[in-house]
Amino acid sequence: MKAKQFFAVTLGAIFLSACTATTSLRSTDPQLSIAINQDAPLVLAAPVEKTYKATSFGQYRFKATRADGEPMYGLVPLKFNNGYLVADILFFAPALFYNLREVYPFYEFDAEQGVVRYKKRAEDEWISYRPTAAEQQRAREYFATAK
Repeated sequence: MKAKQFFAVTLGAIFLSACTATTSLRSTDPQLSIAINQDAPLVLAAPVEKTYKATSFGQYRFKATRADGEPMYGLVPLKFNNGYLVADILFFAPALFYNLREVYPFYEFDAEQGVVRYKKRAEDEWISYRPTAAEQQRAREYFATAK
């Protein structure tokens, strides 16, 4: 293998392994438990830090369960990452299939209101998101078959 090819493959492997983002999950209800994709449910009595892989086409489904109510289902809102797009184009184009979207740094789940709030920076205002009926159904089906 030539040095340039080795460098390109090594750079690509390093870049792909670094395509993760850490987020802080919290809830308005200290007894709310949240399951995201195949993660074990977490009780959000206090903010929880989690790291998730970036994705281009995948979704992060969630199930938020209150102690006294119906579960809330939906998809976690993801942000588009312009920096990854530029790096992928310049250095490793196949990564476009893996890493264009990632989790926001902050999420707040409010199952009572049926919304997920998210923001990029701690000082930003929350953006509220209400999962559509189709997204709720997709997440419900995912968790029904994921047992």
